[in-house]
This record gives sequence, structure tokens and C-alpha cells, in this order.
Amino acid sequence: MSDRLSSADAAWLHMDRPTNLMIINSVLLFDEPLDVERVTEVYRRRMVGRYQRFRQRVVESHLPLLPPQWEDDPEFDLAHHVHVRALPAPSDRAALQALVSDLMATPLDRNRPLWHVYLVEGFEGGAAIITRMHHCIADGIALAQVMLSLTDSDAEVEQELASTPPPSPSHGLARQALGGVSRLAVGAARQGAHVVSSPAYAASLAGAIGRDGATALRLLMTPADAATALKGEPGIDRRVAWSAPLSLATIKTAAHAHRATVNDVLLAAVSGALRHYLQDHDSPVGEIQAMVPFNLRDLDQPLPRTLGNKFGLVFLPLPVGTSGSYRRLIAVHQRMHEIKNGRDGAVSYGVLSLTGLTPEPVERRIVDMFSAKGTAVMTNVPGPREPVYL
Repeated sequence: MSDRLSSADAAWLHMDRPTNLMIINSVLLFDEPLDVERVTEVYRRRMVGRYQRFRQRVVESHLPLLPPQWEDDPEFDLAHHVHVRALPAPSDRAALQALVSDLMATPLDRNRPLWHVYLVEGFEGGAAIITRMHHCIADGIALAQVMLSLTDSDAEVEQELASTPPPSPSHGLARQALGGVSRLAVGAARQGAHVVSSPAYAASLAGAIGRDGATALRLLMTPADAATALKGEPGIDRRVAWSAPLSLATIKTAAHAHRATVNDVLLAAVSGALRHYLQDHDSPVGEIQAMVPFNLRDLDQPLPRTLGNKFGLVFLPLPVGTSGSYRRLIAVHQRMHEIKNGRDGAVSYGVLSLTGLTPEPVERRIVDMFSAKGTAVMTNVPGPREPVYL
């Protein structure tokens, strides 16, 4: 079985650079050790069996202007994609961050399906799972739902695993493979079949962008961010870090008190942190352009089995030069309000899709020009509202 990548997915495939791999990396932390065989079986049934992209590889066309195709990997083996790793002593957060950093600098093998899972044993007495999936498979919203589909709302439901028959990959999974599984990522049918790259489609994209010409022109003409201590020549090595959990209730309280959103509060806090960083490094402190993914997917609908990317990238000037946390919050709230009520997200998705139809050298030039306009990427992917279990 084979089908073409949508133009947006092709664009993300071709954005790969040695200094900036288009791979979504996630880390799950567990309080208890994992049973490797049982976890592997969960991936086999709930992810590989449910979504065909995880059994397919990308094959580039030999003809110019034709997009790459998804084709079934004739030698697909889960052992090529699920790996077991152990952390060096003392098996703490620093050791795990170092492992994730090393993996993030490693490209994926284009001859196989573009994903890997690492089951990390011994992390602080429990375990961790590192997942790496190429952005051409899906956007962060979709992949978060894929990850949630691995979990259950009931800690005991895993006992059914041994007696439950695996799903057939060809059935499209109109039902759950296991009882009690979270319903967040079930696709009963294809939703919004991915757009076929064709001259007619290119014309429709051009027409849509033409109708929003002023918005498209503003996005394309946005100047590159000024040089600061946060910018420089990118390298291949990566350094990954994460904080201890923050209280969502506290953030919500601050947001509601100022008629703002959780995202507004977090973006304002990041703006303040960047301000202090630049001041500490004697760097100019002004506005910094952040690229913010703007979701265009209907979150009330099930995921299509073909997954894919359905979001635009909008530019958000972070008020780094503004003193005072309250003033930064008001500035962020006003700017986000303008973006939500504008057409930037939909138009940028159209620009990206149209870019995916151009020859690869042209596509690279456009992508490099677009990415130079920002200094940072800020994103927030919603998680489960209740505890879930693997």
C-alpha cells in the first residue's frame, strides 16, 4: 500500500537540517519499573496496529515536482524501533537529560519508518520512555493523542492484554483494541483525507493565499530577528533540560485574575526569563519573535488513521523589553488575542503547503528565510485531565 505525502507533510520532511532535525521528541517518566515485553506489546497493538504511518517508510519520487510517497516497509520489524537502554549511575535526571540530548542530535534512518522508542530502565528507581517521531508523520497535537492512546484510565486494565487479540492493521480500527482504553486518540474513520498534491490543489492554495494577500505579505515580509545572545550559528549538539512540575492551579488562578489564559501567563513568564538572561549577558533587550504553532485541527473529532500535520506557524513578538510582569502579561494577552482573531494561522498553513509543492532547493530557501524571522519556538500541547496508566 502506498499514498502520497500531503504537501504540508512533505514540507516538514524536507525541513531536516543536520543542525535542526525535524523530529518530535517526548519523554514519559514512571514511578515504577516497566515490563519491557508488555510495553512493547502495547506499542504493537495500540500504535503500530492502529496507525499505518508507523509501518511505512518515505520514498522520494524520481521525477521532479512529484511528492514523496508513504510505502509499507516490506521488512518492518518492531525490534528495529523499540530499544532498551540503561542509564549510567547515578541514573538521575541529569543522566536522562544527557541521553535525550544525544538522541536528539541523531537523524532517523530514511530506509525505515521514521520513529523510535527507547525504554529506559533504572531511572530514579522507576523508568522512562523516550519517543522520537519525525514531524512529517504528524503534528504535536496528533502525536500527543497517539501517546495518550497507549495509556488506560484504569491501572488494572493491562491484565487483559494477554487474552485480547491484536487488531488487524487493515481494519481502520473502528473500535478499541483493549477494554477501558482512553478514547482520546481513536479514529473510527478517515477524517479529512490528506490533500493530494496536484496542479488543481496548487491553484486552490494560491487562490486562498491571494484572498488573504495582505496577511500572507505581512508574514513573508516580517524582518529577521535582531542579533542577541540567544542567536548564533547553530550546531549539531543539543542540550535538553526540563523543570520540576509547576502547579497548574496556581497558573490558572493568575490567569483568571487578569482575564488571561494559561498560555498568556506562561508566555509572559518566559518573556521575563529571557529578559533576565539577556540582561545578564549584556545583550540588547527588545522584542524577540517567537514562532507559535497555531492548531487548525478539530479537537472534538477523532484522529484520522493517516495522522498528518494540520497547523500554521504564527509570529508572536515577546515583550522581552517590557519591565514588570503585569505589563508583560497584558502585552502578551493583547497580541495573542489579535492572532486568535486573525487569519495568520490558516494563511501560514497555506504558505507552508504551497512551499511543499515547490522543487526542494526552492523549498529550502523559503524555509530558511521563514525560520530566520524567529529566535524561539513556543508551544503548549494539552495533556490528560485525569491520571492515566501504562
